[in-house]
Amino acid sequence: MIARTHILRTSLKCGTSQSRGSLLRNESGSLLPMAAVGFLVLAGIIGGGVDLSRAHKAENRLQAACDAAVLAGRRAVGVNGFTTAVQSEAMTYFENNFDEESQGSTNVSFVPASDDNGNTVTGTAQADVNTALMTIFGVDSITVTVACSASMGVGNSDITMVLDSTGSMGNPLESGGPTKLLMLQDAMKDFYDTVKTATAGGNARVRYAFVPYSSSINVGRLLEAEWLVDTMDIQSREPVYETIETEEFSGWDDPDYSTSSGQSDSWVTGEGFLNDTEYSRRNDCSRDLPDDTSWTNSGSSATEENTTINGRGQQVTTTTETQRQTRRTYTCVKQQRGWGRWKTEYYVQYYTDYARDNYDYSFATRDPVMTVVTTEEFSHFAYKQLEYDVSSYKTFSSVTTPTGNNGSDVTSTWEGCIEERETTPAASFTFNSNQERITPVSANDLDIDSLPTSDNDTKWRPMWPEVAFYRTAWVSTRWGGYWDLTNAHETQYGGNAPSSCPYRAQLLQEMDEDDFDDYADSLIAVGNTYHDLGMIWGARLSSPQGIFADNVNQAPNNGGHVARHLIFMTDGAMQPSISIQGSYGIEFHDRRVTANGSNHHSRRHTERFLAVCQAVKAKGIRLWVIAFATGLTDDLETCASSESSFLAEDADQLNEAFQEIANEVGELRITQ
Repeated sequence: MIARTHILRTSLKCGTSQSRGSLLRNESGSLLPMAAVGFLVLAGIIGGGVDLSRAHKAENRLQAACDAAVLAGRRAVGVNGFTTAVQSEAMTYFENNFDEESQGSTNVSFVPASDDNGNTVTGTAQADVNTALMTIFGVDSITVTVACSASMGVGNSDITMVLDSTGSMGNPLESGGPTKLLMLQDAMKDFYDTVKTATAGGNARVRYAFVPYSSSINVGRLLEAEWLVDTMDIQSREPVYETIETEEFSGWDDPDYSTSSGQSDSWVTGEGFLNDTEYSRRNDCSRDLPDDTSWTNSGSSATEENTTINGRGQQVTTTTETQRQTRRTYTCVKQQRGWGRWKTEYYVQYYTDYARDNYDYSFATRDPVMTVVTTEEFSHFAYKQLEYDVSSYKTFSSVTTPTGNNGSDVTSTWEGCIEERETTPAASFTFNSNQERITPVSANDLDIDSLPTSDNDTKWRPMWPEVAFYRTAWVSTRWGGYWDLTNAHETQYGGNAPSSCPYRAQLLQEMDEDDFDDYADSLIAVGNTYHDLGMIWGARLSSPQGIFADNVNQAPNNGGHVARHLIFMTDGAMQPSISIQGSYGIEFHDRRVTANGSNHHSRRHTERFLAVCQAVKAKGIRLWVIAFATGLTDDLETCASSESSFLAEDADQLNEAFQEIANEVGELRITQ
């Protein structure tokens, strides 16, 4: 909004004309003075009208230039507020919109300002408009001054953010820098701040929905249980067992006893000088050494029992009784004090304490009693398509399946990611504006509005990563062979299908800043790039005629119109995979997108994406596209609404794109 204040000031800038003064002072009886006075009055009336009209015209032009300048300035305000760049933008617009020469003006000035760091941009413009006729009365110019202000006001807005949450978003743009996901999270938060500032003091309602996407979509908690199938076919594996007969012991016969004994090596436990007596000769020292060096028991004995199975399958119980023994030995060692001719040698008595363990063993040996036991043992997995009961799994209950290593049980709980409704492997798709739907109509996955019926083809399936496996087979060639994916009904070879589930989607709702920031911080980077999935579910969460219509069509309390926006952000081109488990199953086997599991795989997903883009725009939803650190391809530009696509090569440009959208979401208006 822009406030206009028109201030018309007349500045009397008089000249010095002797002839005009003489004429007025002439008191002769001639009619000439009277005629002159009449002429001056008439000239003043006509001249004043002409010059005031010119001044009013210049004032209108000045007001228009002032309005344009503050509008441009307010639009340029970003997260840094009212910067010198914003002031420069406002000044440039003013100068481009007010030509002082054509307006006959001088001393033109424009001063932009903001008391609230850019939320409202104000301006004051002034110009001296040269007079044409009033100059004969000494009025050389008329000063006109105008004021203006512009602010961002946001009306009721529903904003759905469809966000690329694929694995590449976890990478930095440069080594050691922040990841692209962190850059996105910062830009989202600044976007919220901009919109929040624009709604301050008003009663506008702004709601946000989110659709993080990768190779799947996490919408399980948004769907009614009856919208999901109770049974579904999954490319999986089934354990195969074989009967094994083995001899197993059922007990032990009577024990045989035997005994043995042993002794550990001795070790030093202490040593030092026996006393401080000094001997001049070794023999004298040795003669006085104690002669008791025998081993003696030290403390009580300890008993330990241990049972093992020996190499012959016998059970041997060993009972060990240990007794600690100690003894002290003595010797004489030479010492000296001083050096050279002052050196004195002498001998002192030295002792060493030793310890050892004596062991007494008793053995009880038993032979096993063997019996023949028949068991079913795991042999291999049969990799094939299996039907699973998902009636409990889809309610987020824990379910156990024998799909672990060697057929062991695996317990899993649904994360919330889904497999799409039934579709058709068509080569192209078209949005039919007359029917307001995408053809071929057999592609239920591209029906963004219809609720499921009793037909399972119209229902979604819970994606179950713990039971999803791809199949492989050995293909022989003249040079040897290689492992290859195959669509055979069953094989003994396969592996776990990689699966990724992004953070959960959210329906439209009002959010305070903490909730918004918490959601942004919860985003994760996983999986491959499926633009069509993101756009399909962005459309479903935004459509006033769709499955979430009750949420979308909630009327704001202020009764005003609701503007709808969908922001699609990606950091890469379409990159589906035929061997992972995603929202179209394991595509090489399930073949829901291509007839043979691989041909023109990426292009067929792109065809779906573009058809849904058309459907979104046909609903009056403005579709914004941001290509972050990737090319703004023809497909992305085609998807976007007119003048609604951005190329962001770094964090600053990403932020600028979100700020530009925030300004467009808001209504930039002249304040009245």
